[in-house]
Amino acid sequence: MPKTFTTTRELRFGDCDISGTAYFPSYLDLLNGVNEEFWTHIGYPWHEMIWKERWGTPTVHLTCDFSVPSLFGQTLTFELQVVKVGRSSLTVKHEISCEGEKRWTSTQVLAASDLDKHTSMPWPDKVRETLETWLVAD
Repeated sequence: MPKTFTTTRELRFGDCDISGTAYFPSYLDLLNGVNEEFWTHIGYPWHEMIWKERWGTPTVHLTCDFSVPSLFGQTLTFELQVVKVGRSSLTVKHEISCEGEKRWTSTQVLAASDLDKHTSMPWPDKVRETLETWLVAD
């Protein structure tokens, strides 16, 4: 069974436009929060990575496909799967749904980045080992 990280987010007033429809830049902010929660779940909270270890995971590529609008007050389910672990990059797929109905999908590439040198870096060995345990076939 593939490993999937699952979490939920309620669409709040500030996530939506005047019609009550989720505003796509807010979707990206929610997605960033899901990524942060995933990293904490696997044992690498961003506040420790960034402040103590001085590396981060910036997004270097992102695609999104929107299927059905979501509305203020609805709860979205985010499913994250790791589909590729490179030397210094990570590809994740996100599927976002509401009550079983797919709302949007995203493919995102994150890179391991040295925050002092502002360059990519290889994944630390323990991080790579952890990420590989989440790897699923694309």
